[in-house]
Amino acid sequence: MQLGVFIPIGNNGWLISENSPQYMPTFELNKAITQKAEHYGFDFALSMIKLRGFGGKTEFWEHALESFTLMAGLAAVTSRIHLYATAATLVMPPAITARMAATIDSIAPGRFGINLVTGWQKPEYSQMGLWPGDEYFGKRYAYLDEYTTVMRELLESGHSDFKGEFFQMDDCRLSPRPEQGVKIICAGQSNAGMAFTAKHADYSFCFGKGLNTPTAFAETAERLNEANEGSDRDIACHVLFMVIADSTDDAAMARWEHYKAGADQEALDWMADQGGKDKTSGKDTNVRHMTNPTSAVNLNMGTLVGSYENVARMLDEIDTVEGMGGVMLTFDDFLEGLDTFGEKIQPLMKTRVHVTGAAKAPREIAL
Repeated sequence: MQLGVFIPIGNNGWLISENSPQYMPTFELNKAITQKAEHYGFDFALSMIKLRGFGGKTEFWEHALESFTLMAGLAAVTSRIHLYATAATLVMPPAITARMAATIDSIAPGRFGINLVTGWQKPEYSQMGLWPGDEYFGKRYAYLDEYTTVMRELLESGHSDFKGEFFQMDDCRLSPRPEQGVKIICAGQSNAGMAFTAKHADYSFCFGKGLNTPTAFAETAERLNEANEGSDRDIACHVLFMVIADSTDDAAMARWEHYKAGADQEALDWMADQGGKDKTSGKDTNVRHMTNPTSAVNLNMGTLVGSYENVARMLDEIDTVEGMGGVMLTFDDFLEGLDTFGEKIQPLMKTRVHVTGAAKAPREIAL
């Protein structure tokens, strides 16, 4: 099982609660988290991009670092772990994204990849005068298709003359290029997102679902498998879960209930309002899932709450889903959570039996 960490590039991580750990994002914090992950044998670290938060009493995600520059710094202080930055494609031209990717690959050869997002929260872009209009909601993946075509041409051949609806290249060039290529990932869960992933991405991220229901995302993985039928590429699904673990189930559940009791309702209301602005997409998008009020305190990601033994068992269950390639984890407290995972949970996992908790020698990782 591949294992990754979704590092907290925004304040307070992924818990929209007054009762959860409150902290600002810094390079030093994310360096410590990524180096711990590398020490415990994690395969990759991913950082999101957020240009405007949700406000509320916790000022959720109002304070956020920039993804590419952060990962460039982390590339210089790690040696094995793969690093993925997120491109805000509405504000980063594909030729610039390709050049930044080539630069970071020069720092960490063969260890850098790009997560592509279309953008769903209008104020992130309208605050800079860069929102293309609400009709963009219905054209997001057509835009991203052209964007990725240009970026791949530059990364793979160093040249693009692409002419499309959104991008017109005129003998655009890139050198030097990454010698080992740059992996592309996407988290789109709509039909359009799945089709894009099948055409362009090297692998896909999806949300885990529910509380202590580790295989409930199987339907999403199956849809990805269907979208990938006929392709000559094997695109695996990497699923996102939050882990809240303690010595007993009761102790872990008490922490989870405490976080829910402190939900920042003002920030949650803002998120729900923004998630409803897109009138063109169906109910299967990750934005609809994330902003659903059912359990929005942790953005409705799948949540594994329990004793070390039970969390290990549930993580092993995830590996039984067809098409599953790995798990990406978040924690209520990242530094403490990574130590707990590495020392008390991972040694109990059958799917990670080869990992002892010590840093591993460099090896080839197929993502």
